[in-house]
Amino acid sequence: MRHYEVTFIVDPVLSGDEVKSTAEHIQKELKDSGATIVAVDEMGLRQLAYEIKRRSSGVYYCIEFSSEAADWLAKFELNLKRNERLLRFLTVKLDKYGIKYNDDKRNGRIGKKKKEEKVAVAGTEAAPKPGVVDLDDDEDE
Repeated sequence: MRHYEVTFIVDPVLSGDEVKSTAEHIQKELKDSGATIVAVDEMGLRQLAYEIKRRSSGVYYCIEFSSEAADWLAKFELNLKRNERLLRFLTVKLDKYGIKYNDDKRNGRIGKKKKEEKVAVAGTEAAPKPGVVDLDDDEDE
């Protein structure tokens, strides 16, 4: 079984319903081709590094899917190129490390949840008061 990930940017000028219908249309196209959708990540509206089609932001989506055969993938990408609602897309074949990373990210072992835990732990520790110097740290002397 081959695992893939397609990331695409939807035009931000579209309404919220049109953006969601575009993502659902791509998911339906994948299912019709015989792919199994593993995960869908709506990353939301983000700033672009450079303008694309006179747009400085876009709505990002990432769909991870698996498939037995890849002969339909060229036709799928051609349909993405023809879709006027998309600014850009990128399809990547995942290796075993990419699959494990995405699985860990979905299960909270990597990413925001870890950072939130670190912040919570750091917030519970007693922080030194600003301007106060603790001279008793040198116990060896």
